[in-house]
Amino acid sequence: MDKSSGQKRAAQLLYPSLAPFDQRMLDVGDGHKVYVEQCGNPNGIPVVVLHGGPGGGCSPAMRRYFDPKAYRIVLFDQRGCGRSRPHASVTNNTTWDLVSDIELIRDTLKIDRWAVFGGSWGATLALLYAQAHPDRAAYLMLRGVFLMTRAELNWFYGGGAGRFWPDLWDNFVDPIPEKERDDLIAAYNRRLFSGDLMTETSFARSWAKWENALASVSSNGNVGDAPADYARAFSRLENHYFFNGGWLERDNQILEDLHKIAHIPASIVQGRYDMICPPSAAYALAKDWHRAELRMVPIAGHALSEPGISAELVRVTDTVARRAGALGL
Repeated sequence: MDKSSGQKRAAQLLYPSLAPFDQRMLDVGDGHKVYVEQCGNPNGIPVVVLHGGPGGGCSPAMRRYFDPKAYRIVLFDQRGCGRSRPHASVTNNTTWDLVSDIELIRDTLKIDRWAVFGGSWGATLALLYAQAHPDRAAYLMLRGVFLMTRAELNWFYGGGAGRFWPDLWDNFVDPIPEKERDDLIAAYNRRLFSGDLMTETSFARSWAKWENALASVSSNGNVGDAPADYARAFSRLENHYFFNGGWLERDNQILEDLHKIAHIPASIVQGRYDMICPPSAAYALAKDWHRAELRMVPIAGHALSEPGISAELVRVTDTVARRAGALGL
């Protein structure tokens, strides 16, 4: 199956396209304005969608994982990316700023409790948000789990994934002088924040291409360059977060604080051949979380758009919709 046919099959599994009934720019303070939209049923089950990256932005396809008759779907572009402003800014842009933004959105929209849907970095943020506000998250729907640990960063930026993709790894490493290759996150950081737009854009495209090429199990690494504005925001924000370890107090903080959300039910959808966020993180999370259901998708990687991943996520959202009353949603 080629990539285009896989995406077509995935799209056929989703609910029809829909337009927002509400769009706004929310002033979250610190010089940032965040784009927020609502879709579906204004009186439906509230769910907030947390996109990946950091820096990926939300897309219209993300609306389609939910029955629009059943759900009140809230999407937003996190600080510095998508339609939020200032674009590509890392000033006052940390994990805990985003957690505060999620709470401000909930409060602004007058939502008491909601389901939280997030993949990759969005799963990280969903877990940290729920641990900070366990009374507000009624259900977690997670995909492609990333726990913001040093081991995970070392896997993807230290050569682990490169053993499976040596040709693409060489493309990622080659722009960096040999003496700086012991810490590629730091080496890219110096160039992504050099102050020279051409340099930043060039290295941003290299950073983004390494990740995008490994996202789908069916792509065989064949991806083009991302648009300059998108690549610069995505790569600067992602690198900024990884360079700072997500501002977590401890390396294994999410798992160590799992007791804070032990009462919250969750569904975890994980691609068996995820090269970006290996399944060991999802397995470790589910192993000690008795209210979490782990579904390992056999022929799937990391991408939200893969058919097996999409099918499981729609199954999850439909199941939660049927159980909404029992879940207090």
